[in-house]
Amino acid sequence: MKKIITLAACFIAGILSYAQNDIASKAKALLAKMTLQEKIGQLNLIIPGGAAVTGSVVSNDVENKIRQGKVGGLFGITSPEKIRKVQDMAVKESRLHIPLIFGLDVIHGHKTIFPIPLGLSASWDMGLIEQSAHIAAKEATADGLNWAFSPMVDIARDPRWGRISEGSGEDPYLGGEIAKAMVRGYQGKDMTKQDALMACVKHFALYGGAEAGREYNTVDMSRIKMYEYYLPPYKAAVDAGAGSIMSSFNEIDGVPATGNKWLLTDLLRKEWGFKGFVVSDYTSLNEMTNHGVGDLQTVAAQALKAGLDMDMVGEGFLTTIEKSLKEGRVTVADIDRACLRILEAKYKLGLFDNPYKSIDETRPAKDILTAENRAAARKIAAHSMVLLKNQNQLLPLKKSGTIALVGPLADNKRNMLGTWVVAGDWNKSVSVLEGVKNVAPGINVLTAKGANITDDHFFASRANALGEEVTFDSRTPQAMIDEAVSVAAKSDVVVAVVGEAADMSGESASRADISLPESQLNLLKALKRTGKPLVVVLINGRPLTLVWENNNADAMLEAWAPGTEAGNAIADVLFGVYNPSGKLSATFPRSVGQIPIYYNHKNTGRPFDGKGFPKFKSNYLDESNDPLYPFGYGLSYTNFEYSPVMLSNASPKGDTKITATVTVTNDGKYAGEEVVQLYITDPVASVTRAVKDLKGFQKIALQPGESKEVSFTIGTEQLSFFNSDLKKVWEPGKFIVHIGTSSSNVKSAELNWSR
Repeated sequence: MKKIITLAACFIAGILSYAQNDIASKAKALLAKMTLQEKIGQLNLIIPGGAAVTGSVVSNDVENKIRQGKVGGLFGITSPEKIRKVQDMAVKESRLHIPLIFGLDVIHGHKTIFPIPLGLSASWDMGLIEQSAHIAAKEATADGLNWAFSPMVDIARDPRWGRISEGSGEDPYLGGEIAKAMVRGYQGKDMTKQDALMACVKHFALYGGAEAGREYNTVDMSRIKMYEYYLPPYKAAVDAGAGSIMSSFNEIDGVPATGNKWLLTDLLRKEWGFKGFVVSDYTSLNEMTNHGVGDLQTVAAQALKAGLDMDMVGEGFLTTIEKSLKEGRVTVADIDRACLRILEAKYKLGLFDNPYKSIDETRPAKDILTAENRAAARKIAAHSMVLLKNQNQLLPLKKSGTIALVGPLADNKRNMLGTWVVAGDWNKSVSVLEGVKNVAPGINVLTAKGANITDDHFFASRANALGEEVTFDSRTPQAMIDEAVSVAAKSDVVVAVVGEAADMSGESASRADISLPESQLNLLKALKRTGKPLVVVLINGRPLTLVWENNNADAMLEAWAPGTEAGNAIADVLFGVYNPSGKLSATFPRSVGQIPIYYNHKNTGRPFDGKGFPKFKSNYLDESNDPLYPFGYGLSYTNFEYSPVMLSNASPKGDTKITATVTVTNDGKYAGEEVVQLYITDPVASVTRAVKDLKGFQKIALQPGESKEVSFTIGTEQLSFFNSDLKKVWEPGKFIVHIGTSSSNVKSAELNWSR
């Protein structure tokens, strides 16, 4: 059987190799027919006026450029009718009839919107995450698209950075698994299929390490830190076969990523073997001039030679490369190399065989916002939610009695979708009020707004840059609080739905203060004074500082921005239709002064053990070192007990494998799911290691009273790390294996691994 499987694998590899060679030969044959201007045109990605703009620049004279072969791709428009019209211009009116590629920011769903990516990652469920990407691909291709600017795989350790909402948190192992799942979901096994969407992994690289958590800011870190913690998710996406990659806005080692040869050629292509194409981020090529490395002609030539293949919106290639060729700054080979990669991508998508492969005017009605897609969005949203606190088992709520449902986000559709929703329609989302009535129709619901999202008009004007998400009630703040207190007094339990407006997180939405706005905190304090049981439901795009809320609420549910089915999914969790199983993928700080804060930190020469206040240790005068909620944390309506860790061999030798096993028991009253997490500590190494690193996880389901053995295979790969020469090595010695329910709640066992 093993021989048959090996032969089959070789056969499949042979077919893939033949297909790739066939694509390369076709692309080269077409390239030979192209003029210099047509080659440069393929490197030009533009956005027409009136499209879904995600930056500050819009292209002009689009139709003539398409007819002249000066455009390789277009983004920002949707619908089969519009895209067919534009594709007609390219394949019927340009000289060589080369089809366009059509892209869009399909980030967490196309029109059926799923939880923000940070929320998706909290599910720790690769099957559901892949399913969300597949549904997004099916909907996006039904709208005529064939390219998604997703997944974003940037590691982020600073919740002030708004785009933490768009990624998978702080851990490279979890982030890599999610990156692979997203690529598989978008692209499938064959990108020529009608519902396949080419993935574009972003932002390459290190974008999530922006200093001070400020958008577009400088990133500076050691190579070891890059290789060990920031680069692995990009590499995982490349290994999964991602068709394209987007360069980042930041610089690396003093060279902007968009024009960084070490990054785009030496690392990405030579070291990792990437075969797709690289596109710039929105005008990031032009913005290299602001970094201080030259004028537009200079930076365009630098970027082309560095390995950038397509220029998004800025048209630096289109307007300067021909001149640079004449002056000897670039060569024909540089232009041909980039053009071939674009052509090959279009062949991989099957666009030369059928430029209209996804364009079918009957598909939107059959494939977009279907009942099936919405049901999946509801399930996935429920699985993404994290139970932060549940004092005296207040949750799940009974479906009887009277509930006070209050807060600025309690009866709000506009902010349920979250940030980075280009094609989604918030009018089709389900509010929390609607969800509660749907799930618990027998309950008496009293409602009050209670507060504005913020009372700060200046702050609101910035948060409303993409639309009116923060509105102001005509009543005074005190009048709204008084109404909320009044309905709370008539209720058995208070559920306060509070948090951020959709674009208080996301791109260009960094926050120096990541607490709840004062208006909402004042509401919660007033509700607390009523003495009624208080449940806080959070709608937000980032970790927040929630010390008062944690100390005073009876229960807290982190719902993120849950998407189209927000209200139904939240109600499913509140009333116990689904037992929450989410685990945090990003640490929640106690205060902003702790940032950056993350679980896999290094020890110092003077570590603080958390006891007392010793002088001359690594601690704060005014704050604990510990986070409010650690990475991997999340409660359940039931309780899971872990046995001690059992090792199959505590003294292994050489390149062998052992198993680490725990028995997990559900000793509570509810069926539930648990994410069992494996961490490894390497106490002594040639370069300093983190206090622990995630090396595996399994999500299991247990009935009340049920036990299950969970085993992890550990080999030298799980022990390896990057040394000072950036070589991945493992070194013999003592290791500590941790298995548990979060990064800070584990059972441990020691092993000694020798050569």
